Amino acid sequence: MSAEAGRAAILRRSLRVTVAASVGFYPLLYVADLPAAALYALFAPIAIGLLSAIPGSGRRQAFVVLRALPPALGLAALGTFLAVDTWSATGGMLVIGFLLAFAAVAGPRPAGAAPGLQLFYILACFPPYAPDALGERLTGLAVGMLLLAASHALLPDPPVPSYRKRLAAALATAARGVTTGEVTPQDLRDTGARMRLSRVPPSERPAGAGRTDRALEQGGRAVRRLLDQLAALPELPSPAPDHASDTLLGRVAVVCDTCADSLVTGRRPPAPGALEQAMRNFQSERVRTAPGPVAPARPAPEPPTAGANGRTPSLAVLRRQSRVLALAESARIVEVTVDIAANGRPADPPAPRELFWYAELSTPKLWARRVLGNATLRSVLFQNAVRTALGLAASRLVAGSLDLDHGFWVLLAVLTLGRTTVGATWRAARRALAGNAVGALVAGALLIGLGAHTDAYAILLAPAMLVGFSLGPMLGTAYTQGLFTLVVATAFAQLAPVTWRLSEARMVDVATGSVIGLLCGLLAWPAGAGREVRRAMAELLRTCGGLVPPTAEALLTPSPGSRSSPRTLPSLHRLRLAEAAYAQYRSESGTASKDAEPDWHAVLIAAQHMLLGAHRLPRFGLRPEIGPPNPSASRARTTAAGLRADADRIASLLTGGHPVSEPNTPPEPEGYSPASLSVDLEVWMTSLGRQLAHVEASVTRRPAPDRAA
Repeated sequence: MSAEAGRAAILRRSLRVTVAASVGFYPLLYVADLPAAALYALFAPIAIGLLSAIPGSGRRQAFVVLRALPPALGLAALGTFLAVDTWSATGGMLVIGFLLAFAAVAGPRPAGAAPGLQLFYILACFPPYAPDALGERLTGLAVGMLLLAASHALLPDPPVPSYRKRLAAALATAARGVTTGEVTPQDLRDTGARMRLSRVPPSERPAGAGRTDRALEQGGRAVRRLLDQLAALPELPSPAPDHASDTLLGRVAVVCDTCADSLVTGRRPPAPGALEQAMRNFQSERVRTAPGPVAPARPAPEPPTAGANGRTPSLAVLRRQSRVLALAESARIVEVTVDIAANGRPADPPAPRELFWYAELSTPKLWARRVLGNATLRSVLFQNAVRTALGLAASRLVAGSLDLDHGFWVLLAVLTLGRTTVGATWRAARRALAGNAVGALVAGALLIGLGAHTDAYAILLAPAMLVGFSLGPMLGTAYTQGLFTLVVATAFAQLAPVTWRLSEARMVDVATGSVIGLLCGLLAWPAGAGREVRRAMAELLRTCGGLVPPTAEALLTPSPGSRSSPRTLPSLHRLRLAEAAYAQYRSESGTASKDAEPDWHAVLIAAQHMLLGAHRLPRFGLRPEIGPPNPSASRARTTAAGLRADADRIASLLTGGHPVSEPNTPPEPEGYSPASLSVDLEVWMTSLGRQLAHVEASVTRRPAPDRAA
């Protein structure tokens, strides 16, 4: 989003919140004479409209607000009854704080609404204990939320393309790149980069635990990989004409076009399987024309087709065919995932089943896996939920024990100023305190000057909200806190007689909340995702590195028992945790641009390369016929073991270890020919070796060696 578009979005949001808060506050206070209802009608749009990130635009945002209304009413009611004493309110805050923060496992949409929902419990759980005022509170809350929903519908943000449309556009680009060749490699890579979730608005990210979201997310990663593979294909040395590869690429283009049409129009896509059949025919042709004694990974269901000219292809052609086959596998994954997204549970289990493990599970089981998979101290989502819950509960206990005036501001400070690192929390708290100091002086002078003239505060409230809610986010934390202090002063001056000490109370509360937030940050994962991303990436490399030797063995030993893919579910789980840690790490201020850090994105790419090879090669890779051992097979096994050792060594370096082993690629034996074993295995291990060398160079800050498998 451009700076101008960002400012326009902030202005629209501030106008929506100001209108909704004003339309609810003034009539309830001055016409109905319901101060409690007016207070909740004022803070409901602020909580959901400002503190929360409501996804989508227009009607979708209005629908999200309406869906948040029932839990908001329940939290306000629960807080009202638990306000009977400090300990019950604190216990409720601990549980609710954790559950709402941990809701981030469901994706950015629930995570965006969580801070606002927290505020409804916070506001209600403070004295006075007034269960008889529950009806008035819920009335005001409902009025504020309904008005906010109406403001979203009447003043919507510009619509953004859905993830399905983004995916369809990327597939259309891939189809043009295959058939016409008019799309440059750089354009293909740029299109793939735009599919990265970090560049997709949170409202459109397929981050849920259900089959549809999982399928779309997996399809998006496959499309990105497909575009990168297409971009790299013409950059290779041009071998002799290869009719078999051209035919398979034509099938890839057809699959891309049909999947794009299904995503745009909503029509059911063709049943997957045609591309896999084309890949098997392609492999049959390779088997027929390849030099040396080779056999297919599994028997082809149809007779092989004749070659273009009957001559044995060169090693360069075989290597290019291996890359075309890997490219086709990426398109096949897209074909399967689009079918799952459109039809839900597939009629036939997609292969390999472990790669599409979610396709046959029910929605409750998928959600259980998502929750249980993140219920670990190694999950940054779990860490953030624990940190938030402890901070809010401690704030409620301190505010209640010390009987602080307007103590909910202590919790609000923890909620809005807390960050995932101690350094970032301190910077935010320092700016907030400075802004509050200036705001308190201005508000104190305002309260002294206007005294008890309620009409003057009523006139100032709406302009103060509009200015504060628009300029604050544009200018930073200090301005936001200072201007919000003015809004609070003009609002509370209409609800009850106040003096300049209101600003003093807010200053004390914000300082108390800042100290509590810093202490919680020091005690609970003070470095944010910095340390966790190293652990997660190290474990990912270890588990994925362990897939290389069994994958090589599956290609080198053509016995029926060796044709299954290695077990990859543990690696897939580690990949999820590593991606979550990396996403938080990228969002933390001051960490994402450090040149001295390892190339985490390259680690994720290498891990996915291992995972996909472990699935693809046993199914489609060329393999030798049964025969006596030879030096080439021994070298391949040694190379695979060396790649696993490389991954383990890099993992040790990431976690502070000092491994003594160095890269050790065995020399080529006399008469070595990759095609006499499996050119697919050779291409995969060569690429993997280069990727690991790049990762290690980024860790040790040494130039990457020129390595080949």
